[in-house]
Amino acid sequence: MDSALFIHRLQFAFTATFHYLFPQLTMGLALLIVVLKTIALRRDDPVYDQAARFWGKIFGINFIMGVVTGIPMEFQFGTNWSRFSSFAGGVIGQTLAMEGMFAFFLESAFLGLFLYGEKRLSRKAHWLSAVAVFVGSWLSGYFIIATDAFMQHPVGYFTAADGSLQLSSFWAFVLNPWAGWQYAHNMGGAAITGAFIMTAVGAFYLLSGKWTAHARIFVKAGVIAGCVFSVLQIFPTGDRQGKMITDMQPVTLAAMEGLFQSQTSAPLLIVGQPNEEKGMVDNPIQVPGMLSMLTYRRWNAHVRGLDAFPREDWPTNVPLLYFSYHVMVGLGTLFVTIMVVAAFLLWRGKLYGARWMLWILMLSAPFPYIANTAGWLTAELGRQPWLVYGLMRTENGYSKLVSAGNGTFTILGFMGMYTVLGILFLFLIKREIDHGPDGAQGAAALHAAAEVR
Repeated sequence: MDSALFIHRLQFAFTATFHYLFPQLTMGLALLIVVLKTIALRRDDPVYDQAARFWGKIFGINFIMGVVTGIPMEFQFGTNWSRFSSFAGGVIGQTLAMEGMFAFFLESAFLGLFLYGEKRLSRKAHWLSAVAVFVGSWLSGYFIIATDAFMQHPVGYFTAADGSLQLSSFWAFVLNPWAGWQYAHNMGGAAITGAFIMTAVGAFYLLSGKWTAHARIFVKAGVIAGCVFSVLQIFPTGDRQGKMITDMQPVTLAAMEGLFQSQTSAPLLIVGQPNEEKGMVDNPIQVPGMLSMLTYRRWNAHVRGLDAFPREDWPTNVPLLYFSYHVMVGLGTLFVTIMVVAAFLLWRGKLYGARWMLWILMLSAPFPYIANTAGWLTAELGRQPWLVYGLMRTENGYSKLVSAGNGTFTILGFMGMYTVLGILFLFLIKREIDHGPDGAQGAAALHAAAEVR
């Protein structure tokens, strides 16, 4: 691989991965904040208002960090990937512009009203501001997913005389069949992150004996949401996205599953290490016929392996793709287990006193970030060696005039700046958690009275 190409890919991968640490939490919290505000409005319960305000502050910190780390990515389309921008900008520029002009401004404007307008707005108007923030954040997510979906499965375009891609059907592009299930799967991942973080903070408070009325709400809301979305992440969203990959990117499926040889009744690999040189998986533990069943709904279905495709069309890093996919699936299975057990204890009325489970919930907080990162690595590594699947290879899309040295210099700069931003973010989040919900003592007393009523 060209050294400059490697550096450009590494820089975009680093900045995109670091950036997405923040939007996944804001999108996940946006839904949960609406739930808290809705319950507060219906029950006239101040503890739910305090809970929503507390998480609104966490949301605000994440939002700011997401904006700061997202802006450089927009510029990299021009600085590091100018040939790709010239080739596909006439299409993907539509959704990128709409994300900024519509979704981002909707989210940011109403976030200001939600954070600073509570005393100036009626209760219903303040609830509507939370809904608008939720709509803006999830709409923003859709425009980004629609952009990526075009790169995975290009539709709604035509090739102009100069060889560039131009938009032929806006609705075909925006309603790309790839985007629907990818969006559902991605937003499920974001909701899981929000649920686990809310649950972890609530578990921390319960273990510490602080703000227990609020902590119970955090744990209850997080466990219910986490249980629902963890299950949905496997079926139907994960299942249907896997079916799309089977039909539209079969070589990606083969690499994800470590299937080097085409087989009838293909096994599902649970554990193993892909060996590209020998064209096999070392030390495999597998379930016979299960891959055929999952992909084609028949135990004896024939599944094409990597040997059925030209070597130049294989994903460029099969081992990393394989491990990223299996980390994502493994953690997803773990999330279902944790949340189902927690939901059972909640149903039995034993969760708040089960310190062993509270410790598990608190210590699980980092894992959704790892799972979401592994999921995006799977999607983007699986598309390789293409920038736009079947139309433009990655090696033809980067800026040829930007040397490897220039790219190395800028990536080192990003690493330094993002280290400082990361430390600042952790400091601000810790300060909010240490401070706890505003007015918690008075609200807790009113909440107890409301529960008695």
